[in-house]
Amino acid sequence: MLWDTHMHTHFSGDSNADTFGMAEASIHAGVDGICFTDHMDLDYLEEESDKYIIDIPAYLKEMQQVQSKFSGKLPVNIGVELGLQPHLKQELPKIADMYPFDFIIGSSHMVHGVDPYYPKYYQGRTEDEGYREYFESILENLAVFDCFDVYGHIDYVVRYGPNKNQYYTYEKFADIIDEILRTLIQKGKGIELNTAGFKYGLGHPNPTESILKRYHELGGEIITVGADAHKPEHVAYDFGKVPGILQLAGFKYYTVFKNRKPVFYKL
Repeated sequence: MLWDTHMHTHFSGDSNADTFGMAEASIHAGVDGICFTDHMDLDYLEEESDKYIIDIPAYLKEMQQVQSKFSGKLPVNIGVELGLQPHLKQELPKIADMYPFDFIIGSSHMVHGVDPYYPKYYQGRTEDEGYREYFESILENLAVFDCFDVYGHIDYVVRYGPNKNQYYTYEKFADIIDEILRTLIQKGKGIELNTAGFKYGLGHPNPTESILKRYHELGGEIITVGADAHKPEHVAYDFGKVPGILQLAGFKYYTVFKNRKPVFYKL
């Protein structure tokens, strides 16, 4: 099977999932291991400013309890998903260095003060303009951050666009997406195959298969797999599709991080 290395629990502001319940669901799903990656989004929207801030000592304590309970049954790693914004270039590296995370996902949830999850992001701009600004914001983050291991759901923005991915293609934004991929490779960073795109009805993972293939063509080798589950029933969502997708993109291995170091597993 595979490791599911992107999942959320009640420590994330958008999930009520029990940590032990997520581990139980992972055993039932047949995965080889998991990594919890709850949200840490400093300076989120003003009206929800504290929603995505983790009490990290409490988080680590509970995750270590999960590790202990499931020892011998399910490998459990502890990670975090950092919401990157350029003005947090002092704060986020301190968090990454201060705590013993196995894995850090760097993600773009906020674009110049707005989350594309909300329709107001598209006020005054076309869908394509909104998508391009999102990709540009990733480059702005990459210019100042190294405190992560993989960049999460690179085309997250299409999950919530007015037409989702009906008119979206890698080719339409290839110039800027290629720049993102080249920058990640130069920095020694990976990307993830996030199966939540299937859950959101896109018919494709995030990022889409064309981007996964292009990352490999450009020399990228580090790719993790996660369902972005916020509920037990979404653990390992559509993982049956993952080996074929990765193999068609040119990959022979996928990656799991332990102590911030990549470990490669054959598909």
